[in-house]
Amino acid sequence: MANFAFGLGVGTKSAKGEWLEVYYNLPLHNADDTLVNAVAAKTGYEGGNAVIEISAAQLNDLEAAFLSVGAEAQAEIVTALEGTSQPLVVTILDTDAAPASTAEVYLKLALLSHRLVKPHGLDLSGMFGLLPNVAWTSEGAIAVDELAKRQLAARAQGRTISVNSVDKFPKMTDYVVPAGVRIGDASRIRLGAHVGEGTTVMHEGFINFNAGTLGVSMVEGRISAGVVVGNGSDLGGGCSTMGTLSGGGNIVISVGEGSLLGANAGLGIPLGDRCTIESGLYITAGAKVTVLDDKNQEVQTVKAADLAGKSDLLFRRNSQTGRIEVKTNKSAVELNAELHKHN
Repeated sequence: MANFAFGLGVGTKSAKGEWLEVYYNLPLHNADDTLVNAVAAKTGYEGGNAVIEISAAQLNDLEAAFLSVGAEAQAEIVTALEGTSQPLVVTILDTDAAPASTAEVYLKLALLSHRLVKPHGLDLSGMFGLLPNVAWTSEGAIAVDELAKRQLAARAQGRTISVNSVDKFPKMTDYVVPAGVRIGDASRIRLGAHVGEGTTVMHEGFINFNAGTLGVSMVEGRISAGVVVGNGSDLGGGCSTMGTLSGGGNIVISVGEGSLLGANAGLGIPLGDRCTIESGLYITAGAKVTVLDDKNQEVQTVKAADLAGKSDLLFRRNSQTGRIEVKTNKSAVELNAELHKHN
């Protein structure tokens, strides 16, 4: 047996005692019951999904608990936290239920960015209501209504607090830098992004939470919330993918393997493997697309949604007529039969 997730966290609270954020250095997915039971004996955990605030005085007991079950890596975290005055928390998720607290949301976002879970692999229902707007500054997370006083106090001491953003999400690299990635501008990748090993995100690239790449990709465009890009696919400069929160409805937009979105292109349907959308062309679900055969003769006209998830497609705009066209490495007749096989 295993619990769904476990994390020992250190974070920041507002002056009102409300959690602003939680940093989990080494979250665990499917934590072994022996570890959870050892922690439970020291923290009073009685099962279910729980957020247990602990004091620095309890760290020695936690360290002993970790060592008793061979969890040396977790024990090392305890050693690093000894003597801290920052708020501490143990978060244990027995199941992947909808989060009920800020600490639970941060643990789930950490699981995604640590690549322990792929996008869409977690229940994040209601998470926005649990994430406060935070001023992310050169001195860490600050409650927005406390920012002005903190800035004034810093000025009085000859310091300046720089505000990087005001948002519900921090940048991912303040919490984890996954192995084998290159990131041009870290501020453009939110915590909860899944950045696959071998991925390069250039300066204009953006990756939202619960979204990202599964392998080697070059990202110079926008990966919106919920969008997943398969291994070997590239997003050209300025291109965009339509997220479920920005017009995509309930359709989950995705990019298969070995595909290419050209510069300033856009995607509003799930794209299959080995597909290309030419530069500047935005494909939406309702767009009319003319299917061409290998001699560039028209076979039929369909909605782009009918081509969702199909592979080996080249989308282009006819420079003379302006119509959207699609060609395939397979014959258009075969594609036509595939589109109508369930009619």
